[in-house]
Amino acid sequence: MRGIALSGKVRFLDTTLRDGEQTPGVSLDMDEKLAIARGLDALGVQVIEAGSAITSEGERKSMKAVADSGLNAEICSFVRTLKSDVDLALQCDVDSVHLVVPVSDLHIERKLKSDRKTVFQNAIDVTEYAKDHGLVVELSGEDASRADLDFLTSIYRAGVEAGADRLCFCDTVGVLVPETTAAIFGKLSDLGAPISIHCHNDFGMATANTVAALRSGASQAHVTVNGIGERAGNASLEEVVMTLESLYKIKTGIRCEDLYQLSRMVSRMTGIPVAPNKSLVGENAFTHEAGIHVHGLLADTSTYEPLHPEQVGRKRRIVLGKHAGRASVELALKEFGISVTDDQLAQIVERVKELGDKGKRVSDADLQTIAEYVLSIQKEPKVRLQELTVVAGNTVTPTASVKLLLNGLEKLEAGTGVGPVDAAVNAVKRALCGVADVRLEEYHVDAITGGTSALVEVWVTMALADRKITARGAGADIIMASVEAVLEGINRLMQLEEEKKLA
Repeated sequence: MRGIALSGKVRFLDTTLRDGEQTPGVSLDMDEKLAIARGLDALGVQVIEAGSAITSEGERKSMKAVADSGLNAEICSFVRTLKSDVDLALQCDVDSVHLVVPVSDLHIERKLKSDRKTVFQNAIDVTEYAKDHGLVVELSGEDASRADLDFLTSIYRAGVEAGADRLCFCDTVGVLVPETTAAIFGKLSDLGAPISIHCHNDFGMATANTVAALRSGASQAHVTVNGIGERAGNASLEEVVMTLESLYKIKTGIRCEDLYQLSRMVSRMTGIPVAPNKSLVGENAFTHEAGIHVHGLLADTSTYEPLHPEQVGRKRRIVLGKHAGRASVELALKEFGISVTDDQLAQIVERVKELGDKGKRVSDADLQTIAEYVLSIQKEPKVRLQELTVVAGNTVTPTASVKLLLNGLEKLEAGTGVGPVDAAVNAVKRALCGVADVRLEEYHVDAITGGTSALVEVWVTMALADRKITARGAGADIIMASVEAVLEGINRLMQLEEEKKLA
């Protein structure tokens, strides 16, 4: 048995750029592929499946750019059991091929219209061809979880004799369960070459099955960032890594503190949002509201957190609503450097709960406004909007111009964007260039009423340096509501930075 249960070592083949890009609607250009590949390499991933060379000329150019970019990771191409696929992979300067062979009778007979003997021979012939051309070969059984295990084993053994460097077992439609996975890999752990596990998440079992395989004989896991991929996706890189690191105390060699940053980049570039309740990298993973939870956190963070958020590059976040207690509010106020008496705290908590009972989310800006009111503190905003003009239409690039009053001085700036809101926000950011490097990290819109004249509520998360706050704006004009929310966030952040310098 060569599984990490005994050896304590695990390798990762990340297929975000191939299987992940097969997510419906996702198409990465060369620069995006390069950026993600560099992120994976810096993370410590051993193998990067950069794409499938057969896909297109543009795909091959992107793969070659990744292969020629000087990364430490082995760069791999997906290929079928066709020598022409291998030839195209060679044009991309890759180090290895992920040679995928359909091995279930369902795939052989229904998809390929072929037979076991032909599939077997093609697998061996292409393995030998790839090895003759200097490539590392990972021989992979597609739909292996529904295949005859004896036939699959015969292909694996013959493939190793033909020169295959690694083997791979694919749970192509996610039908494995951990018990079955452990039993199968217990039988496949002595085939003469390291074996990988490639799991899909159709039943939500991809991470569990991947870990079960690694502990029972597999030495390499195929994963994607955020678990993206066809249908329900693949085994999630961050979930597998942190399950091994935190629950099984197995060192993976991955720079775990960079997982969240890479998750955000992949989400942004693919256009696939991360679900708020996604483990580890979802917005709510380290977010707390209930008063009893926050009280426990203040005593010991492990009471309601299985690991420190910093381990994956996150920060703990406390949000306020009707479930908030005194501890939640007091902790949030301390984050803003606001000291209050017990009586003032009670008043602030009461007002927070009133908003929460009305179904309102209580933003950082709301809390500060409430606190300022209770403490009778009135702070003059540093940035005021004087004028906003937006031009948009089907034949023009959305363009906005803004006139801001910044610390009493007028600033006039313009910006363009993919839409009028984007253009307006870009114009504001340009006006503040060199004054405050404020980032817009989250943007969300809710319709408060119906109809074309509906009132909208805009929520934004703004960041300055390592501090984040949420702010909101509301109105019938989505552009003005958006700018209002952004400016509210900017003013709060600039005030906090000023207080920090004075402290």
